[in-house]
Amino acid sequence: MTHTAHRLTKLASASALALTLAAPIGLAPIFATPAHAFFFGGGGRIVYDPRNHAENILSAARALEQINNQITQLQNEAQMLMNQARNLASLPYSSLQALQQNVDRTRQLLSQAQNIAFDVAQIDQVFQQDYANIPMAAPEAQLLADARSRWENTVGGLQDALRVQAGVVGNLDGQRAELSALVGESQSAVGALQATQAGNQLLALQSQQIADLIAVVAANGRATALVEAERSAAAEQGRVQRERFLTPGGGYQPGNAQMFNN
Repeated sequence: MTHTAHRLTKLASASALALTLAAPIGLAPIFATPAHAFFFGGGGRIVYDPRNHAENILSAARALEQINNQITQLQNEAQMLMNQARNLASLPYSSLQALQQNVDRTRQLLSQAQNIAFDVAQIDQVFQQDYANIPMAAPEAQLLADARSRWENTVGGLQDALRVQAGVVGNLDGQRAELSALVGESQSAVGALQATQAGNQLLALQSQQIADLIAVVAANGRATALVEAERSAAAEQGRVQRERFLTPGGGYQPGNAQMFNN
């Protein structure tokens, strides 16, 4: 009896040991750890997942790339705004006052025209009075006075033309200085607006030069017209005086003569 009990006790112990060893094997599929994860002991269970870590690094890299792209875009926008600001910057130089002074000097010379001004009504009046109407019955003194007046108009016109020419030549120094300044401003322009404004001022300088040229042509044309008008009037006056000289008078009228007193 005692031997049988001892065998039963030994079998029970072996069975318990077998169950103890078999339990982890049976539960292994339930608590099996993935190949990519590691467990660390301690107060709590910390899991390190390499795949998750790699995905986190990739996400961070993508986020960093997006931030860099945004920074680059902001830099490009800032550069674009700076370029727009330069394009909208106004030219710090203006030649308007100098050009206006040149034009005013030329206009003043034209306004000082002697005897016959650049005025249509006055020209019509003077020509009708001194050039187109030479009456046959005018006394010699009147004919001489009209001829002198026409000569004075011609001489004044020639003098006015020379004065305008001298004034235009005097404007050349100022125009050369303005041209040099405007070309320099155009070459150093920082934006489209400054370059455009410099170009516009160069066109204004050219317009002022054309205005001076027109003034010279007008003054020379006036002088030439007065010369031709005086020549025509002189020819007409000569014709009148010749006709008056050749026109027969009353002739000789005989009268009573008494030689001796009776």
